[in-house]
Formats: sequence, C-alpha cells, structure tokens
Amino acid sequence: MKLRAIKGIVLGAVIGLAVGICAYTFVYAQGWSYLTDDSAACNNCHVMREQYDGWVKSSHRSVARCNDCHTPSGFVGKYATKARNGFWHSFYFTTGRFEDNIRITPASREITEQSCRKCHQETVTAIEGPHAVREGEQTSCIRCHNSVGHMH
Repeated sequence: MKLRAIKGIVLGAVIGLAVGICAYTFVYAQGWSYLTDDSAACNNCHVMREQYDGWVKSSHRSVARCNDCHTPSGFVGKYATKARNGFWHSFYFTTGRFEDNIRITPASREITEQSCRKCHQETVTAIEGPHAVREGEQTSCIRCHNSVGHMH
C-alpha cells in the first residue's frame, strides 16, 4: 500500500512538473499569439527574424500572412500543422539544436506548394497545360520561386 502511494506521489509530481514547464513556456514564449493569424507571432522567435523581415519587404505582405502559405486552409489541418510545427520549433529552440540556416520540412513544403497553386491557379494551369511532363506530375512553384515570400 505504501509503495502504491509513493508511486502516485511521484507520478503526480512528474505530471505537475511537466504541466508547469509547459505553462511557463507557453506564457514566456507568448504561445497564445501562435493561435492567431498575426504574422508578428512568427517573429517572436529570434531565429525567424530574417524570414519575417523578408516577408515584410515582399510583395506578398499585402495579400498573404504566414498562415496563408504555411498552413492548410481547413481548421483541423491548420491547427494540427501549427501544433506540430510549434512543438518542434520550441523543442529545437529550447534545446539549442536548430540549424542556423532554417530549412522547410517536406510536409511544410507540400503545404506551401499547394498554397501557391490555390492563389495562382490560373497561372499554374496556363503553365502546366502545355508543359505537363507525365500524368500525375506537376511542376514545383517553390523550386523556382523559393524567395518570393521571404526575399532571401
């Protein structure tokens, strides 16, 4: 009986510590701001400053926010992507294991590619019509236009 009580206390302490660290990190890192569509939230983390500054100077600033290009349009997909990216961004930043040259993940690259296609559908259709390589293949917008949204 005593061993069960000790295990319960230890488990409670571990859970309490984890919740406390998460709550502190959420408040310290202004976590609520990531739940909005405000692009300034992306600038909360100093490693994103170059990308944010590039977006501020880009032509896309007047028509698109960070979420328009980097999250899917549906509610569930958008917040699932924000949760996944937010967790990994905070993990790598907190542990100091982020790369100086920030690179887009394959999953995020696909989301961004689909965002380009959605907004520029007429242009994409006009280009891909005569230049279709094989059935099911598509050209990559961000392969050639990788600095459009961030001017880097």
